[in-house]
Amino acid sequence: MDLILTEEKQRQLIELIKRELIANGAEHVVLVDSAGSLIVETGNYPLENVLPLAALSAANFGATAEIAKLVGEEDFTLLFHKGEKRNIHFSKVGKDYILIVLFDKTVSLGLIRLKTSKAAEEILKIMEE
Repeated sequence: MDLILTEEKQRQLIELIKRELIANGAEHVVLVDSAGSLIVETGNYPLENVLPLAALSAANFGATAEIAKLVGEEDFTLLFHKGEKRNIHFSKVGKDYILIVLFDKTVSLGLIRLKTSKAAEEILKIMEE
């Protein structure tokens, strides 16, 4: 996959993420490719934490894909990790991207899932232009 991301596309992606996710309670949102390379990110976490998160998230999805095959599924399209203070929602966006949303316990998982699903559709449109 060759990705050419113009400044305009970056701006569109960040505006979309802010509108759909940050405005609805997400603390930080990261969009990566399936290899863990950072595409865009926005929120409250320092970049030195975001880069390892991006790489580990891609590895997590890779391992989960193999687990899916063991139980007769082709793939799992979303993962969720619940912590004591923070939660992480991971979702596949098309075949090539992963959207990572960090949020605290005051934000509803249902709201994050709804907004992530809507954002994923719009992300694909932007990336395919």
